[in-house]
Amino acid sequence: MRTHHTGPEYLVQTAAMARRFYLEGKSKMEIAEEFGISRFKVARTLETALRDGLIRLEIRLPPELDADLSDALRTRFGLRHSIVIDSQQEVPDDTVQATRRLGAVAADLLAEIVTENDVLGLVWGPEIEALGLGLTTLARCTVVQLCGATPLRPVNRTAVEAVRRAATISRGVVHPIYAPLLLPDAEAARMLRAQPGVVDAINCFGQVTKAVVTVGGWGPGLSTIYDALGDTEREDYRRRGVCAEVVGQLLDAEGRVVVPELTERVIAISFDELRKVPDVILLADGVERAVAASAAVKTGLFHGIVTDAGVAASLL
Repeated sequence: MRTHHTGPEYLVQTAAMARRFYLEGKSKMEIAEEFGISRFKVARTLETALRDGLIRLEIRLPPELDADLSDALRTRFGLRHSIVIDSQQEVPDDTVQATRRLGAVAADLLAEIVTENDVLGLVWGPEIEALGLGLTTLARCTVVQLCGATPLRPVNRTAVEAVRRAATISRGVVHPIYAPLLLPDAEAARMLRAQPGVVDAINCFGQVTKAVVTVGGWGPGLSTIYDALGDTEREDYRRRGVCAEVVGQLLDAEGRVVVPELTERVIAISFDELRKVPDVILLADGVERAVAASAAVKTGLFHGIVTDAGVAASLL
């Protein structure tokens, strides 16, 4: 025997209410007025229909996005932006492709959140290079490079190409840094900071409104600082607890700066300056950087993260 909840009039009326509410965007009050019932009955009808399966809500995202991990990270760390890409989409050991996908997603995020008159700060690194390649649209903004490039090697145009590309796409002003990240000593760093082009970029650090920063792990190929140091310094810093590098600052597992004296040799935005930026996004890819990503998050510097499922699972 059918109940009134399964009769034809109930079914077609519920379907009509669902269409108005979910597809046409009408309020429950508007629907109630149209059907001559109370808004409480509209709410109850929609709730019952969802419970009984008459209405099915389907959330469809591109296959590379992991909605559950993204939401879990956002909730756990109180983030404004949280995007996790599905590591299963990658060919095993294809780190280049993984970085390109991370950069492409980060580029889409910037296209979504950067507004006109923002000052966008970008560090240097493979993930940022991938971001630059993925950029196709960006609101008009000033773009500032937040740190030097590969340390102790000749710095060429490709080292700052992502910064220049972002500025070109946004039709904005660009402030690149044609300088290494790490200098041999504090005096060399002071001299380089006084150079006109570098000064221009450094003077813009306090104006940055959105920044994208990467994290390096403490191992070969995982950090520009690590790769620039000798074996003795690397091992000394490891014994002191270093496991991560963010804009030239070396961190332990709790996100504390371990080697403050190294800051004098670095051309980069400081943590104090970075804390004043309203919106700072961390890019972290590869499980080999999971420990480093955890240390970076614990600094409290970041309002958002773009990462892969392996790193996200480790953080959680």
